[in-house]
Amino acid sequence: MDRRQKKTRDAIFRAFIYLLSQKDFEHITVGNITDLADVGRATFYAHFETKDFLLKELCAELFCHIFDSMGKTNGHTHIFECDAPDSVFLHLFLHLQKNDNNILELLSCRNNGLFLEYFKKNLLKLAEDQLHLFESPKNKSVPRDFLVNHVASTFTETVRWWLDNGKKESPETITEYFLAVL
Repeated sequence: MDRRQKKTRDAIFRAFIYLLSQKDFEHITVGNITDLADVGRATFYAHFETKDFLLKELCAELFCHIFDSMGKTNGHTHIFECDAPDSVFLHLFLHLQKNDNNILELLSCRNNGLFLEYFKKNLLKLAEDQLHLFESPKNKSVPRDFLVNHVASTFTETVRWWLDNGKKESPETITEYFLAVL
């Protein structure tokens, strides 16, 4: 992707994220996005087939950032810039706490089912990659795919609980809680 295409794509992402902070996903139109991003409809459709596809791509970009940071100690960037901590789960909580790119609006909007679907789908990949943290003699007989699903589901519910309770715990503390119960 050349620089101009990236700039256009970023403008569309920023406009979409802003709109998500203002109204429900179902009430956002492609026209709203193109007006705010200052791009034409044809340009939007050259990058994204639909607004659902835009949401999918936004989620992919959010998670690509996390996955690219796994095992790296230096800074990295996609739509975020940061120094990644050793724990990918802590990394996610830190971004949630900072509300980077209004990610909390994505998680808490009334019709967030599509985002949560992508969130969990990517968490399944993350849980699979991090499964060594959760394997123990106690769960040796548990099927691997069940354990992966359990870790991803528990993380999703931990995030939901943390957000519903006003993020009172630090990212470090909530990460400790999450790891302690698994």
